[in-house]
Amino acid sequence: MTAPTRRERLRTATVAEIKAGARKLLVAGGVEAVSLRAIARDMGMTAPAIYRYFPSLEALVAGVAGDLYDELRHRLEQARDEADDPVARLTAMARAFRAWSVAHPAEFGLIFGAPTPALEAFVAGCADADHPGARFGAVFVEPFLDLWHRNPWPGPPPELLRERLGDRLEPLRASHGEIPIEVTYAFLAGWTRLYGLVAMEVFGQLSWALTDPGPLFDLELTTFLATLVEG
Repeated sequence: MTAPTRRERLRTATVAEIKAGARKLLVAGGVEAVSLRAIARDMGMTAPAIYRYFPSLEALVAGVAGDLYDELRHRLEQARDEADDPVARLTAMARAFRAWSVAHPAEFGLIFGAPTPALEAFVAGCADADHPGARFGAVFVEPFLDLWHRNPWPGPPPELLRERLGDRLEPLRASHGEIPIEVTYAFLAGWTRLYGLVAMEVFGQLSWALTDPGPLFDLELTTFLATLVEG
C-alpha cells in the first residue's frame, strides 16, 4: 500500500481540525452554533477555504455525526470484548452507551436527539449497512443474535409479530440483513426502553424524580435481559 503523500497528510489533518472545531462549537452552543465562518475564524482561514474540504455545512455536520457514531461504536466494542457471554456483553455495552451519552450530552443530542435539517440527508442514508449509524446498531444486534441461537426466548408468537410489524421492519432489515423477527422485536423493545431512559437522563427529564438515574437504568437493563434468558 502506497504511503500517503505530504499533501494528503496535510489535507487529512486539516479535515480533522475542521471537524474538531465543529465539535467544539457543538458542545458550546448546540448544532445551531456550528458555522463555517466561526470554524474558519478559529483556524485562521477564510470561510470559502473550508469549501475545499466540505462542500456545505450539512456535509460537515454529517461528517461530525459519522465520527461520533464511530467513536461510540468503538467504545461499545471495547466493552463487548471484555465480556465473555451474550448477556454480559449486552450489559457492558448498554452501560458503556449510557456512560458515553451522559458524558457527552451535546454529541448525544446531535445523533440521538430531535432531528435537525443539517442531518436530513445523513439520516436518510441509515438503511445502508455501511452507514455509521447502521454500523453502530450492528454492534448491539450481534449479541442478540448470539443469545437467540444459544437459547431462543419466549415472546409474542412470530405470526403475530409478522402481522403487526412485517413490512414495517424493512428499514432495519435493509441495514442489518434478514434476522429472525423475534430477535428484531426484542432488539427494538430493548433499545426503545433503555434509550428512552438515557435520553431522559441526558436531557434532564428525570431530575424531578431521581437524584441518580443510574440504579434505575441498571434495574431496567437487568429486568429486560432476564426476559430473554428466563422467559
